[in-house]
Amino acid sequence: MVSSDSALDPVAIAYARALLRPRERRQKMAPVLAAAAFAAICALSFATVMVLAPPAVTQHLPADRLGY
Repeated sequence: MVSSDSALDPVAIAYARALLRPRERRQKMAPVLAAAAFAAICALSFATVMVLAPPAVTQHLPADRLGY
């Protein structure tokens, strides 16, 4: 008798093992996209403020340099 002879169906056994195998966890994309969008909005707002804000150090020019 060959040792590979069995009363169990190999296709059914493979199907049962596939059902018992733990599933692979897929990473959800919503939190990743939300974090990337938040970082992009923060970067754009910071750049806008840096361009539109007045200079922090002001130095008044003398009247003779202004051409009066």
